[in-house]
Amino acid sequence: EVQLVESGGGSVQAGGSLRLSCVASGFGFTDYVIGWFRQAPGEEREAVSCLSTTYGSTYYVDSVKGRFTISSDNAKNTVYLQMNSLKPEDTAVYYCAARIHPDALYCTSGAVAYDFWGQGTQVTVSS
Repeated sequence: EVQLVESGGGSVQAGGSLRLSCVASGFGFTDYVIGWFRQAPGEEREAVSCLSTTYGSTYYVDSVKGRFTISSDNAKNTVYLQMNSLKPEDTAVYYCAARIHPDALYCTSGAVAYDFWGQGTQVTVSS
């Protein structure tokens, strides 16, 4: 059974940093795609970042470029999202999601393309 568990959320002031972790289990942590999404109250779920280990590619939504960094530690089955220079508009529940089908190991921002989801972790940035 594939499981994704996020952690690292919290409350910070604007300009602060947080590092989110997504620990995965239930699949071989070699070829995969992990996406980070966020959803604020009343808003649609938005793709924030994505990492494809197969293609060595990453994706960032324009609003986080230069501030957020996605990385992985395969030995720990973990993907991180380092978030710096946080802004109040970054406030949301952050989710990690996985794609593991051999024919779909590329980054995509479409939430429907991901097969497995974590439970989410709250990030609150105050001004």
